[in-house]
Amino acid sequence: MGNREALLAGAKRCLNEKGYARTTVRDLASAAHVSMAAIGYHFGSREALLNAALIEANEEWGNTLAEVLQAETPADATPAQRFELIWDAVIASFPDHRRMWAMSFEVYSQADLDPEVRAQLAHGLELARFGLANLFQGLDDPADERARAVGTVHQALLSGAMMQWLIDPEHAPSGADLVRGLRGIAEDVLG
Repeated sequence: MGNREALLAGAKRCLNEKGYARTTVRDLASAAHVSMAAIGYHFGSREALLNAALIEANEEWGNTLAEVLQAETPADATPAQRFELIWDAVIASFPDHRRMWAMSFEVYSQADLDPEVRAQLAHGLELARFGLANLFQGLDDPADERARAVGTVHQALLSGAMMQWLIDPEHAPSGADLVRGLRGIAEDVLG
């Protein structure tokens, strides 16, 4: 494993153990067994490294979830059933990734402090939109405006469901709740 990969792995450990704000450059270098200068060389800053680690952790979660969903979603499921099953699986994955989700919100709160961090996070969100559009509805063309719109709604649902789950898991929405809610919204909006 090279220094860049070691830094990313160490940063993910630090995020889980200490959080975003409390992780220092020294912590990152120590966790990766590299010099502090390696952070600047490979990532430019502590924040850029932590953000890259968080984005990588989110991508790993997405890949794992995609594998689970392919195995657990019946081919003959209706779109509403598929939506509900996928969201139930997404929500069921929250406990195993609680620290990652909490760190996501901590990182987002830092976006206004650094334009480079904000740009890096915006790029990660754009990638996530298309990943979610593909995961949920098989839309995989980044040039497709429908894929972007669908991914944007799924991203909003994910952020909202995640925040509700982090604060109050017992009352967080289920896949069925989301289906009912979307039906209610569609009836009002589309007539």
